[in-house]
Amino acid sequence: MTLGRQLRRPDLPTAGARWCEAALPEGSVYRFLARERARLFPPELFADLFQPTGRRSVPPSILAVVMVLQRLEGLSDREAADRFAFDVRWRYAAGVADAVAGEETASFAHTVLVDLRARLRRSADPDRIFRVTCDLARQVGLVGVRRVLDSAPLEDAVTTQDTVTMLRGAIRGLLGVCPPPLAAKVRGLLQREDDYAAPGKPACDWQDPAARQELVDALVRDAYRAHYALRDQRLDPRVAEAAALLATVTGQDIEETSDGRFRILEGTAPDRVISTVDPEARHGHKTAAHGFDGYKAHVAVDPDWEVISAAEVSSAATGDAAVAPTLGEDLVQGQGAPAAQSVVYGDSAYGTGAHLAWLDRQGFRPMVTTQVPTAPGGRFTKDQFRIDLQAQTVTCPARGPWRSSRSAVVAGGHGSVSHAASARCVKPAPPACGVGWSPSTHTRPSWPPPVPVSAIPAGALTTGPSAPKSSASSPTCYAAATAAGALESAGWCA
Repeated sequence: MTLGRQLRRPDLPTAGARWCEAALPEGSVYRFLARERARLFPPELFADLFQPTGRRSVPPSILAVVMVLQRLEGLSDREAADRFAFDVRWRYAAGVADAVAGEETASFAHTVLVDLRARLRRSADPDRIFRVTCDLARQVGLVGVRRVLDSAPLEDAVTTQDTVTMLRGAIRGLLGVCPPPLAAKVRGLLQREDDYAAPGKPACDWQDPAARQELVDALVRDAYRAHYALRDQRLDPRVAEAAALLATVTGQDIEETSDGRFRILEGTAPDRVISTVDPEARHGHKTAAHGFDGYKAHVAVDPDWEVISAAEVSSAATGDAAVAPTLGEDLVQGQGAPAAQSVVYGDSAYGTGAHLAWLDRQGFRPMVTTQVPTAPGGRFTKDQFRIDLQAQTVTCPARGPWRSSRSAVVAGGHGSVSHAASARCVKPAPPACGVGWSPSTHTRPSWPPPVPVSAIPAGALTTGPSAPKSSASSPTCYAAATAAGALESAGWCA
């Protein structure tokens, strides 16, 4: 399909355009788009989305206007296509107010919008419509120096899978993308009585704990054997992606017992994959009582004109404060920000120490809610201790200063001044916790786990050439010498 261009038709009547110019108010978005359409969405902006030859498309400049109005009015694709066909204001904004029935600019099927979005998504600049709109808003003074940050859940339709389903699904997915010779090699090492052809859970007496444990152990061993079959093999990107997913699913929920068997680990791994159908979806919480599965949308809004100046999408498990610096990039000095001090507003999710420190370095004024420090059981909170790095002391609220080495002051954790001093206080201090620990999770073993000897096929070598470093742009991928090496390589591409 080739790029369609909007034709000039001086022979057409202009009654519709003249009526809109007379009836629409000066500040109308329809009048604004009609005036600025050619500057906002020139044909050259979309030239890379189409082929040099082929059937002519609906002009992308028209579709871009329709997509902007569609979002403003909250319409579906079908509703937007109908509105364009029968609402003269939409056609006036797109520059075809007087198009006659039967012309390609008079109406189009709703799937045309789907096709354009798919082309944009596959392109090197998928956010071009949003970008040029924001750039124009800045040029006309609609974007100031204040930003309101917020996020919203994007719930995914994917079904959350349990560990057994994901293990079997990941093995099945690997077999499905392997070339026939490699798939035969993988199947030759698998020992469960399962052809991994049909989706779903394997047959098991789910009421019998011993049967469940035996199934988990057998699935994990098959997963390790599948990884071992990829040893010294060149993998295309699809196979490498499936192998990486299998490694993640195998390692995130499984632990090895003292007798060499595998079982499901209690607790939840951070950033846990919840489905092999959509491996990027995550389980998240917008509030303590509201959980969801999928992704999270983050926006920065100018509160004066209600213009969205930046937008990002992350996994549901990503904290709001982690994305905030990206949303505020346009305010950073040297990137087009005005000289006036910028102000950033946000709820307590943006009140983390790292984000507040970033705002301070940039010279922004934070208007962010911060949670009051709390400590369970009547213990002292962290802010009640006074730490002096120069004197290498920490002053306890109950018993005064306590001295330790500088390394303990800086390191924190079980050898830290704050932990040791708080232990001497009248109020007992909570035990120090390692990085990533929370009361709702158990202490987790190191990841990736070492490959147990019991998982390696009998008579197989346990050493081999080291796995090359990862490069997502390389077309040739290699499996690691062992499953552990495969897990350590982040993508397995040379």
